[in-house]
Parts: sequence; structure tokens; C-alpha cells
Amino acid sequence: MAFSKYLQQFHISINKPTKAKIENLKPFVPTVNLISNKSLTIKTKAKYKIKHNYLSLLVAAFSLTIPISIVGCSQQNKTTQNQASAISTDAQNQSVSNTPQKQEVRIVSSKLGSLAVMRKQGTLEKSLAAKNFTVKWLEFAAGPQALEALNAGSLDIAATAESPPIFAQAAGTPLVYVVTTAFNGKGVSFLVPKNSPIKSAADFKGKKVSFQKASIAHYVLLKALQKDQLKLTDVQSIFLPPPDANVAFSQGGLDVWVTWEPYITRAVQKNIGRVLIDGQGLQDLGGFYSTSRKFAKEHPEVLKIFLEELTKADEWSKKNPDKLAELVSPDVGIDIPTLKKIQAKSVYGLLPITEEVINKQQQIADLWYSQGLLPKKVNVRDGVLTPEEYAAFIPESIKSK
Repeated sequence: MAFSKYLQQFHISINKPTKAKIENLKPFVPTVNLISNKSLTIKTKAKYKIKHNYLSLLVAAFSLTIPISIVGCSQQNKTTQNQASAISTDAQNQSVSNTPQKQEVRIVSSKLGSLAVMRKQGTLEKSLAAKNFTVKWLEFAAGPQALEALNAGSLDIAATAESPPIFAQAAGTPLVYVVTTAFNGKGVSFLVPKNSPIKSAADFKGKKVSFQKASIAHYVLLKALQKDQLKLTDVQSIFLPPPDANVAFSQGGLDVWVTWEPYITRAVQKNIGRVLIDGQGLQDLGGFYSTSRKFAKEHPEVLKIFLEELTKADEWSKKNPDKLAELVSPDVGIDIPTLKKIQAKSVYGLLPITEEVINKQQQIADLWYSQGLLPKKVNVRDGVLTPEEYAAFIPESIKSK
């Protein structure tokens, strides 16, 4: 539960209710005391209620990281963190092992992009059946929540942006980096109200800026502020997961909202916001697929099949944008023309964990530490496997890159 307690320090909401009306929204003040004995239910400093009749956005998160969004993530956290914690003991006692009995691999779910394609088409289930594995797809609000579940032993494969694994490593999560993804920065943007006078990040000073803590949104905000000689302390940081921020922004409670697709396109489509800038030139790495060190060592064959099928889903998505939109539209509740606009921002491709990737990730970790947001310096290599271990599950199509 160390990571769960660590998340409390950063006000990352796990079970935050999504029906209340925004009242007296106040900024969060980050501290450096990382571990507490408080329960998993997190009381944020933002006081708000959401109207009962608001229209919720049914989406998946996928990080922007992985081609469209960050974190292996979806709009509705169907697997709550209380549930994840409650089953963590059983999950650890019944961990996946090499036995003749049918076993289950638990994978982060997305309603957009290649993960959605693989889930909808059922290709992974078919391929893993030969290994006597079944697949369970789990949804989370964003990457940090998915990695809390990985740490708790209730998730086997996560998909996030670059920053969540760093914060997880700082909290002692025994994760390992599996592969990284291609990126272009278009999947994350800075939204401002339609009639906002804000013209650049230089105008963020003193403004209420909302984003998911320890996410790609947090990172590009930091980079944008630095570009205009500002610091995170120069803005009023409002730490909200995307579903809650969506309501706050819609009701006029925020000056800036840093988020990912499909929230960006929907806000513009509903004429409640406009894109100020996107993440191009601010994002330094793609997303990561990660797993626990235990799972990587015990089941390289499962990871290999997962990556092979994900690569096929990537290629299919790239070649069939119209079919992709048709496939995922029912799940996300977004019309096909809008989905095609969202998907046009995507970039596909899985890449191996190389020295260059490790070094860039270390630079990002060092930047977070210099901001006083990590309790200690993070050694990214602690989450890197040996060449022999990677060779056991990285497909040749990825190795060649």
C-alpha cells in the first residue's frame, strides 16, 4: 500500500465522486511529506459539487501516450482503487504462475486506439488460449491509478505516459519498462474557455490550472511554464482526474485545463473551450507499457504474445482509420466523424527500451526531483531489465527499431 499512500500525498483521487456542483474551487498546495497512514479514500482540498444533470463523457484515456492518450486510461474508472486494494491480497496469493490450470492476465483497458482494437477484436484472447491464459481488461481514470493497481498486485500490464512510472518508482513500485511508443505531442493540449483573454503560457500566472497529477499533462505544463520563465508555483494547481476536470471546466471553474483526447475535441466541439497550444515541442518521450518485475520474469511468453498482437492492432489501426472509428464509436459514445478527427492526431509504433530512451527518461525524472515533487532521486535503470530478459519477449519487429 506504499504507493497508495504516496498517491494521497499528491491528491490523486481514486474514489472521488463525480456528481457535485463546483463551489469555492481552491488550489492544492503540494507538500514533500510523502507517506502517511491515512486511508485510501482521499479528501482533496478542492471543494466542489457536481450538478446531478451533467452529461458525463464516456471515454477512455489512453495517454497520450499511447497513441492518443496517456495512461492507459478511460473516462469511467470501472475498477475503483478501493476494489483494487481489497483484492490485492487475493491477487498476490493467486498470482499468475506456471501451472496447468487456466490463468488470468489483467491488462489496462482503453476505449480508443490500438488497445481498444485488440480488446474489441478478441485477438489477444485467441492467441493466449494456447498458453492456457484468459484476459481481464481493467479501466482506470489515468496512468497513476493504473500503476497503483500494478503495485497492489491487481494489474499485470499497464499503459501510461512517461511521468507516472517515475512517480511509481519513487514510491517503491517494482515495475519494469516493457516498451515505449512513438509520439508527436498532438494528443495533449491546453484548453482555455472560449472567450478567455489568455494568449500564451505566460498568461497562466495566478490562474487556476487543472491537470492530473504526475501525468503527461503535468509534465507539458511544467515545460510550457519553463519556456516562458515561469514555475509551477506561479499558477494555482488544481489536481483533478479528467472526468472531474471536465465538469469543472464546463461550469467555468477553471482558467486552463491541460488534458488529452477525446476531452480536447469534445470541449471544442461543444464550444465551451478552445485549444491554446498542444504538446508539440513540449513532450520529450512517448508512453510506456510496463509490468511488474515478477510477471516479466515468470511470463515472458505472455508478454511476447501481448506485444505481437498489439503490433498487429497498431498496423490495422493505421491502415483502417474509418473501420477503427466505426469499431470504437459505440463504446465511447462519440460520432464517427469526430472520432476520425481525434484519430488523425495519432501516431503508431512500439519501440524498444534503448539507452537513448533510458537517458531521456532519467532526465525527466531528474527534472521532477529538481521541482521538489519526488522524495528521492529516481534511478530509472532500476526499472530496466537485462538484454537477455528483453530478448525473451520483445518481438523481432520491435527489436529492429
